[in-house]
Amino acid sequence: MNELDIRTPSEAALTDRRNFIRFLAASPVLTPTAMSALVSALAAGVSGEAAAQSYDVLRAPQQKAVDGIITAPEQALNVFDFEPAAKKALPPAHYGYLASGVDGDATLRLNHEAFDEIAIRVRRLIDVRKVDTSVTLFGQTYPTPILLAPVSSQGAFHPEAEAAVARAAKVTGNGVILSTVGSTSIEDVTEARGAPVWYMLYPTDDWSVTEALVKRAEAAGAPAIVLTVDRQGGRNTETLFRFRRDDTRDCKGCHAGGFANEVSRKPMFDDLDVSKVTNLYGTGMTWDFVDRLRKIVKGKLVLKGIVTREDTEIALKHGVDAIIVSNHGGRAEESLEPTIRALPEVVAAANGQIPILIDGGFRRGTDVLKALALGASAVCVGRPYCWGLAAFGEPGVAAVLAILQREFVTIMKQVGATKLSEITKDSVIVRS
Repeated sequence: MNELDIRTPSEAALTDRRNFIRFLAASPVLTPTAMSALVSALAAGVSGEAAAQSYDVLRAPQQKAVDGIITAPEQALNVFDFEPAAKKALPPAHYGYLASGVDGDATLRLNHEAFDEIAIRVRRLIDVRKVDTSVTLFGQTYPTPILLAPVSSQGAFHPEAEAAVARAAKVTGNGVILSTVGSTSIEDVTEARGAPVWYMLYPTDDWSVTEALVKRAEAAGAPAIVLTVDRQGGRNTETLFRFRRDDTRDCKGCHAGGFANEVSRKPMFDDLDVSKVTNLYGTGMTWDFVDRLRKIVKGKLVLKGIVTREDTEIALKHGVDAIIVSNHGGRAEESLEPTIRALPEVVAAANGQIPILIDGGFRRGTDVLKALALGASAVCVGRPYCWGLAAFGEPGVAAVLAILQREFVTIMKQVGATKLSEITKDSVIVRS
């Protein structure tokens, strides 16, 4: 250690380990299984070898929070620790946008609270020193089943926006889904991620714009177009409106009204004629629109927002390649139906024909295991990584992903599962 290096040995080791894993993550010869082991190691803060459990609290960092709010990502004990830090870092209206559900936010709350209705069955005397968390979707293998859900306008949370998120995801191998109205182009996000990302499509009500967005995404290598179908009825984002009251800034410069102004800072609309567009969400969409989209999408077509058996059965008839069970993170409708509760009927209706993913309320590794046990192929996480982004930028996102992966690996070991296929309906008990 030279005289300018004032890090403690533990801090230096942590930095060196992270840099080493970043180096390996960029390697074209690293296998998915090896990357999975590295993800688990980073999350646990140990080497890739199995390590003995430790309960020595003196080994934990003693950095102090300020007024109960963490001041560095490594202080976080769980992903919830990032939300107060994000709130402190953001203007009131921007935090309100991130925090808001619809109406009284009941569906938003139930998305997470419903996980408490599901107990986990633990198993004993199984060698779980080596755990493989890799999953394959559309021929692409990821070292973790935790994907990053599309979240719009991430420039409202941090100047580096989706690029910072993608760089963090590159280290841990998480799949990324980019929103149509993201603050960063799909080309830049793909470059930052170092691999193709999925593209979530807000179709607009102008087919020529829809077609141009799809062509651009596929030209950038997007293997899947994810059509959002859960924003057709409008919404009442009371929490956002309430926080906006406390925001003393003049927001008209960015939110002056009109579609052209709304997307003027959204790079996916650069050089597009949006003069005929009146609505981002395509409120007149029917299954005929899905058929029309199916004809132009060269890769996989995913529907995001399906929550019932009936719509799943119809989706299969229209050639959909996957479904994401979603209520837009509790931001679509005040249905009081959490996505984890809707998941089993969608899985049953799909009957193994297509992958079923899910988002909404995922805050713990145990939540991830419960969804996989109920038939999900993978899960998508939204707000937690945005809390990390808002609070600390790329390091905050990386910390959130590491915590979720660490927790997931821990609960996998406790149920005796060494790979995802060993997580089954027998791993959980759904309380009525």
